Amino acid sequence: MEFNNLMSGPPATLLPTDPAAAELAAGTPAVEVAAKRPTSSLAWSFLAEEALAGGRTIEAYAYARTGYHRGLDSLRRNGWKGHGPVPWEHEPNRGFLRCLAVLGKAAAIIDEKDEAERCTTFLRDSSPTAADELA
Repeated sequence: MEFNNLMSGPPATLLPTDPAAAELAAGTPAVEVAAKRPTSSLAWSFLAEEALAGGRTIEAYAYARTGYHRGLDSLRRNGWKGHGPVPWEHEPNRGFLRCLAVLGKAAAIIDEKDEAERCTTFLRDSSPTAADELA
């Protein structure tokens, strides 16, 4: 007889390799990669982080929101049920997690407190490591 551990929670969701990762690593500008691969959360995260670093908060928010939603789509296609771990340690998950972090930061800057708190909580619940790395 097989027993399931009811306290263990859902399994971690591990996204497939994002082809945009190699293009970004090779130095292709993120704007070109996002235009070519609009489903890539990683490409959107690069754009969001660049905009945030440049003080373009609304652009950062928009880029991060796009990457976040593309990431949710990908997570769902890969078995995610709306909760459970999305480990930072699995590199293909990082685009989604980075977008979630920037979305929270940009929301805080524009004083959208509920959204900022929701993103911070979601990030920590998904991956405590990502929350620490991206703080």
